[in-house]
Amino acid sequence: MAIGEDSVSEVLELLEWKRHVFALYAEVRAATDPGAAWERWREVRSRLFREHPQSPRPGYDGLDYFDYDPAWRFLAEVVPAEPESRKIAGSGPEPVVATRFAFARFAGHELELFWLEAYGGGLFLPFRDATGGSETYGGGRYLLDTIKGADLGAEEGRLVLDFNFGYNPSCAYDPKWACPLSPPANRLPVAVRAGAKKPEVGLEPTALALQKRRSTS
Repeated sequence: MAIGEDSVSEVLELLEWKRHVFALYAEVRAATDPGAAWERWREVRSRLFREHPQSPRPGYDGLDYFDYDPAWRFLAEVVPAEPESRKIAGSGPEPVVATRFAFARFAGHELELFWLEAYGGGLFLPFRDATGGSETYGGGRYLLDTIKGADLGAEEGRLVLDFNFGYNPSCAYDPKWACPLSPPANRLPVAVRAGAKKPEVGLEPTALALQKRRSTS
């Protein structure tokens, strides 16, 4: 497929966005104070959302978070599982193909870990909790997505799961984005009041589905 000048410009803008995100998470992993790292994470994300042309909603200045709570930072044991190919439903028309390869266990809870098959592969950990649809986005939030740089690292041989860094998928801000949503197995029965809150703009997944049905009827 031929790439025009506009497409090249968009690719380079996306590359710049990814550089910022990868550098930001490198700062987070290197920090000795998780709370201070979180403040820096919020600051950079707000600036990117507001100013960068590859923002899920350019000009948006409404990112909102729960206060940082160190009680929501865990070191999770990674328990291998028999690999299973999964199709993760999303806000777009096509599911996302991933391999469930392990479980992350922490504080009496368990979440499935996925390896995304697209773009060369990467660790993906979406989750939904009891606040979903009310205080947080109904389609769930992302904690890890290493293809896009969201990597909190490991300590003592265990995976860092700091839910204060949980963020919304792009489709939470604008339905033009197609995003994988949290599968049923990754829905926590507790209220995780940490990380990103529900945006003031955007559509919930049920509204997105209704919109699609109307457009094809």
